[in-house]
Amino acid sequence: MKQQINPTDCAEIMGAYSHGLKVDVGDSEMIFVTGQIAMDKDGNAVAPDNIEKQTEFVFESIEKILNEANSTMDDIVKVVIYVTRMADFSKISPIRNKYLANSKPVSTLIEINKTVKEGCDIEIDVIAIKKKYEQKNHNQSQ
Repeated sequence: MKQQINPTDCAEIMGAYSHGLKVDVGDSEMIFVTGQIAMDKDGNAVAPDNIEKQTEFVFESIEKILNEANSTMDDIVKVVIYVTRMADFSKISPIRNKYLANSKPVSTLIEINKTVKEGCDIEIDVIAIKKKYEQKNHNQSQ
């Protein structure tokens, strides 16, 4: 079973996709977050030419999507970061490290020509896994 995750305070969806999908995988749930860019609800690029502000904005968007799925940044197991300038790595890395300090996921950084929105210089997608919590039956005989 899968559940679409589309927080109302995230950027408007521009096609046939979801911001996130929560997928039941037995005793856990996987949350797949679509690549997020620094675009506001009105479709405008946030802080063009400021990679630090864009990176913060993107991680905050990811956090909103995960929270909507009852998950947190600590549940992230994989992150892929796409940047238009590899030279920005030294500016992105401290922000990445702040948001992923507890999860320490596997990580990939890729340089690309551009994102889908002019002025957005970073795109990040993640996968998170969250254990389901089941209440124990207190009426079991011991």
